[in-house]
Amino acid sequence: FSATMPQDIAELARHMLKDPAKVSVTPQATTVERIAQRIVHVDRGSKPKMLSDIILAEKVDRVLVFTRTKHGADKVVRGLIKDGISAEAIHGNKSQNQRERVLKDFRNGRVKTLVATDIAARGIDVEGISHVINFDVPASPDDYVHRVGRTARAEQKGDAFLFVAPEEEGNLRAIERAIHNQLPRVVLPGFDYTKKAAE
Repeated sequence: FSATMPQDIAELARHMLKDPAKVSVTPQATTVERIAQRIVHVDRGSKPKMLSDIILAEKVDRVLVFTRTKHGADKVVRGLIKDGISAEAIHGNKSQNQRERVLKDFRNGRVKTLVATDIAARGIDVEGISHVINFDVPASPDDYVHRVGRTARAEQKGDAFLFVAPEEEGNLRAIERAIHNQLPRVVLPGFDYTKKAAE
């Protein structure tokens, strides 16, 4: 059972299984309609401030933030704590006990912001995630679909933000091609790098 089926796994299954049956609930690379997805163009150095501002401005129950690297996750957590936001990181460098403690605190609401890498987040099944924020644009469209699918579960609505720096535009285009949808762009005050580039 998987929210996404990467091509490598499909190939492995094809070699190992004889006449397997595949059951799919939704087409590959589709996102739930109840998720309000928004693209925010921002230069890389402004991402930490934007993240704090969104978490403080939005009505957040639980927010799951995705970063590309373990080091990046720890750095994001330090920035959030500095801005007065309770946050924890979960990634491969944490012990099993640390990961279980962090997930327990996230589930019971002691920690409202969880920062994770894709690998560590594969096992996260937490209800009531109101927001998913992609601090870094994932390299794979399947990863994007998997990430935003953490919100809007059990018939609830959810919000997803994707922070896109200029050097990440190629990955954004690949995501939009894969999901057959051009995602809406929003401008948050003070974070429109397109205006700066035009000046």
